[in-house]
Amino acid sequence: MTLDALESRLAEDLRNLELPAKPWMPAREGVHDVVVIGAGMCGLAATAKLKLTGITNIVALDAAPEGREGPWITFARMETLRSPKALAGPALGLPALTFRAWFTAQHGEEEWERLDKIPKGMWMDYLVWYRHVLDLPVVNDTRMTKLSFDGDLIALEVEGRMTGRILCRRLVLATGRSGLGGAAVPDFLKGIDRRFWAHSADDIDFDGLRGQHVAVIGAGASSMDNAAAALEAGAGQVDLLIRRKEMPRINKMTGIGSQGVVHGMHRLPDAWRWRFVDYTAVTQTPPPRSSTLRVSRHPNARFFLDCGILSVREEEGRLRIETTRGPMPVNFLIAATGFANDFSGRPEFEAIAPHIRSWADGRYTPDMGPARRNMTEAPDLGPDFEFREKVPGACPLLAHIHCFNDAAMLTHGKVSGDIPAVSAGADRLVRGIAASLFAEDVAIHYERLQAFDTPELQGDEWTDSTPTLKVKA
Repeated sequence: MTLDALESRLAEDLRNLELPAKPWMPAREGVHDVVVIGAGMCGLAATAKLKLTGITNIVALDAAPEGREGPWITFARMETLRSPKALAGPALGLPALTFRAWFTAQHGEEEWERLDKIPKGMWMDYLVWYRHVLDLPVVNDTRMTKLSFDGDLIALEVEGRMTGRILCRRLVLATGRSGLGGAAVPDFLKGIDRRFWAHSADDIDFDGLRGQHVAVIGAGASSMDNAAAALEAGAGQVDLLIRRKEMPRINKMTGIGSQGVVHGMHRLPDAWRWRFVDYTAVTQTPPPRSSTLRVSRHPNARFFLDCGILSVREEEGRLRIETTRGPMPVNFLIAATGFANDFSGRPEFEAIAPHIRSWADGRYTPDMGPARRNMTEAPDLGPDFEFREKVPGACPLLAHIHCFNDAAMLTHGKVSGDIPAVSAGADRLVRGIAASLFAEDVAIHYERLQAFDTPELQGDEWTDSTPTLKVKA
């Protein structure tokens, strides 16, 4: 099969399923029904599901140029994905839309069998194809700079290829790993000149680290990938500073992955949800074996376990890191310290940040376990990924903003950030949006019901016998 043949098969599958569904939303001049912020994997899945559901007055906006959305060829510095190659990912239940179908159409079944893990650049190519084969309305090089409200509408200020003010009825934040708060920066790095350090999600000039002594904080996938990138660019020495006494070795959540987890996690009592996420935080997810070997094969790579960081300061044009293993002078530090859920410092969210209810606002109780900051700051979302108000009535339109990104994990499970369950997440999201929009327009839909006057019967299908009916005395 060729790619053209696959696209023809997909088109036939969509016809047979009557997809996309016919548009059904009442039009409002100058108003989008839904705007999606982000056109990475989650943003594309959400946009595609909206379109297939017949909600077509939509647009997805992404700050990145076309083909560079998401982390895959920017700050994701691994060589391959860690997810199994056969996962359906964002295919939304359509076999012809899977990565496997796309790959085998171009390379054949034998190459598929030889393929181990998916190269990250190839995954990006697949997502580009996904966007175009579904003809999704995406505008690149456009950034949202401000969010406010205009009556019953959400108003967005945007700049870039699309500039000005956009009005919409629903907003989906498909902002990926950075979630809501962006990079989590340890306190010991605040105030340190950015010439000497970077977060693992930053655009790092690895060639500039040639011959330099580099330290990387952490033992996760991003720490290994950034360490490997520095080593492969010719860094003189790379030290991994790992607070744990032992490397995490077991990927717990992958081990229990099932449709029960996908569809059941968000229905569990709060204490059970907290317990699952807290346990995985304690045990941690190990870096992939291939990523770790990619580092350890270099003789100038060193792993320092049980190495907590006490302080960092600038000293004679370098950094001096005080650790529990002693002082370490380095030229450059990479903080692979993850992302935060607190987005109160982001100016584009200034209008809504004070109103968003988090798990700290009554959902978390001390008997659940330790009050981990990244968990207590997680938004306390409704069943359709919608934000909830901290004070009821203070910001009613929060319910029209949906958090379809990594920050939703504590409430909804891993359905809005990772490949395995993104289709289930998009389905859950769009079912909720469709239902709420229908309810909001219920009077209009009732008027349509009353106004519909296309007859199925023409009046010549029967004879009225009433005039000749004789009633016996």
